[in-house]
Amino acid sequence: MNLIAYLFSIIAIITLYSCSENNNKAAKVNPMYGIQQTNWGEYDSKKVYLFTLTNHNGIEVKITNYGATVTSWITSDMNGKKDNIVLGFDSLDGYLQKPPYFGATIGRYGNRIADARFTIGDSSYKLAANNGKNHLHGGIKGFDKQLWDILPISDSIPALTLTRISKDGEEGYPGNLKVTVSFSLIEEDELKIEYTAETDKTTPVNLTNHSYFNLTGDVTHNILDHILWIDADRYTPVDSTLIPTGVLETVIGSAFDFTRPKKIGARIESVKGGYDHNFVLNKNEGSYQLVASVKDSVSGRKLEVYTTEPGLQFYSGNFLDGTIKIDGKLINQHTAFCLETQHFPNSPNQQGFPSTLLKPGEKYHTRTAYKVSKL
Repeated sequence: MNLIAYLFSIIAIITLYSCSENNNKAAKVNPMYGIQQTNWGEYDSKKVYLFTLTNHNGIEVKITNYGATVTSWITSDMNGKKDNIVLGFDSLDGYLQKPPYFGATIGRYGNRIADARFTIGDSSYKLAANNGKNHLHGGIKGFDKQLWDILPISDSIPALTLTRISKDGEEGYPGNLKVTVSFSLIEEDELKIEYTAETDKTTPVNLTNHSYFNLTGDVTHNILDHILWIDADRYTPVDSTLIPTGVLETVIGSAFDFTRPKKIGARIESVKGGYDHNFVLNKNEGSYQLVASVKDSVSGRKLEVYTTEPGLQFYSGNFLDGTIKIDGKLINQHTAFCLETQHFPNSPNQQGFPSTLLKPGEKYHTRTAYKVSKL
């Protein structure tokens, strides 16, 4: 073969390879990739929107600016069948009936504050009591029942940032608090959630997401056979009203020991009322790392949780009682579980717990991610 013919053959091979690579890349491009916005009704005479985030794998997460709420997460099982793995409604009306925080952003304080009060220095603050005598998840009209503002979005990437100002005195909290929550759906089928906040008066802040998961994608299955691992050697025991006693107790050998993976239902009967407890994570303060995972053999799905937070609330859906229907199916007890990343419940009244106080000039910033994969 002469030199010219040889060069032409090399060029042909390179061209063929390049075309093949381009075709492969084109095959991976999902035409729905990015974010889509649709009208979803009205609340307080303002428009509500639903946003659909889609990655290149065709995984789809829907979020509404009402409550900064995750309404659905469509992902494939081991056979390629797509299902919704979180509890949620396909219309705004379902959320206006005040379900138990399905998928919502929780604030100003996630979880409970004892007797709905706390003090900062010489000042005492009385909060809305909406859980017996205690304060729960930000009060009567917490962040989950507010309409969030939408920051400018680009439809070329599956990401959404919502913001609101919680005014001084809202639900009893001091200070004007500016909050943002950002959602992004990346290629590894991972939903990243990032929270930031600033205040003009010292105030407690503890933001989280309250998604309810059922990895089977079918709420006729309960979650008791899901296999749970939590990287926590200690937890915070609670009193009869689910307020931590202040003790950090070892989980080893108890029904709270998920340091080795085991079924959620393995020892749930020995936990009065079921699991609704804060776990003290084995991690350095502020570090971002894997803290929990859940596996489901029915669907072949696995959920991993990453966070910068020091605590994780594991809730086994104890108060779901069949009074709510989704797509005609009853949402019964233990139909879903929650893994809420957080600071500890009642921290404003427990000096030994990590502080949740945010001061003027400081910036609250936490990160959490939920990643779905196959076993």
